[in-house]
Amino acid sequence: MIVWINGAFGAGKTTTARELIELIPNSTLFDPEVIGAALSRLLPPKHLAEVGDFQDLPIWRRLVIDTAAALHAELGGTLVVPMTLLRQEYRDEIFGGLAARRITVQHVLLAPAETILRARIAGRDIPPDASDGEMRVRQWSYDHIEPYRAALAAWLVADAHPIDNSYLTPYETAVRIAGAVGSGEVPVCAIVQTPEPTAETLAAGVLLFDERDRVLLVDPTYKAGWEFPGGVVEPGEAPARGGMREVTEETGIRLQDVPRLLVVDWERPEPPRYGGLRLLFDGGRLDSTDAERLVLPGPELREWRFVTETEAADLLPPVRYERLRWALRARERGTALYLEAGTPAPS
Repeated sequence: MIVWINGAFGAGKTTTARELIELIPNSTLFDPEVIGAALSRLLPPKHLAEVGDFQDLPIWRRLVIDTAAALHAELGGTLVVPMTLLRQEYRDEIFGGLAARRITVQHVLLAPAETILRARIAGRDIPPDASDGEMRVRQWSYDHIEPYRAALAAWLVADAHPIDNSYLTPYETAVRIAGAVGSGEVPVCAIVQTPEPTAETLAAGVLLFDERDRVLLVDPTYKAGWEFPGGVVEPGEAPARGGMREVTEETGIRLQDVPRLLVVDWERPEPPRYGGLRLLFDGGRLDSTDAERLVLPGPELREWRFVTETEAADLLPPVRYERLRWALRARERGTALYLEAGTPAPS
């Protein structure tokens, strides 16, 4: 199990985590900041300069998942992880990756009043001969109060168990967390547990359209980026039938007719992903009654929306957008296309 302590920079996560491991038996502190520090030595400066935050590096997020899983396998018990996560897609990627390894996460949010938070940041111990780096830490904390406030309103409060530590010491805060975790007051994060593939996979997606010919996209909770309804085809299952099954499971809509194939796309393996074949089918147009019956089941999907091709470009990861773009061209032409990594193969 992981107890993830979230909160604004300056909320007291790390000092609380150090107290918490003394209260939870067989627990270990894992601070992902050490991964950022390692990457600053491993990656070329030019590469680091392209991002404003280590969290924006895919390798950082992947190493957080892999390191947490390795520590959990080696030590067992509970990992206590003090780390600010303000971008929901990063939370999805990291917690989803842990869930795929069958590691549950209990998400706690330290939420002091903003006036208290600002006072703590201002009161950080910075010696007279402090380096510019230490001063930047204080400014960094101030600069991220607004993104923290936005994340609170958008998703954090609904996702994590909040603890107001405005007037609590780190020890008192840790006692509060330990009690909430032990009593079950902090629920296990409701995120789908999709085992990671161990070889290439075959996945089938289905494009569904509204009466304005906009395409349906869904927002999974367990990985970054929007997606088409669909998923991995089960052993012995026909791909089109697998896509139909996934549509029903994800949206509640039952397709009566087998959808028409639009695109076969070979996704190249990019470690740690294995790649494989990705098929897109045309599920046809939904009338307004069908659209009104759309249901997102439980924790797997967060949201759905019908979008234009232009709007899809802002929601889908590049390779999925290219797949969609060519699928729409195939639909217009009444044909099917073979792609390799999102691009039509030379004929």
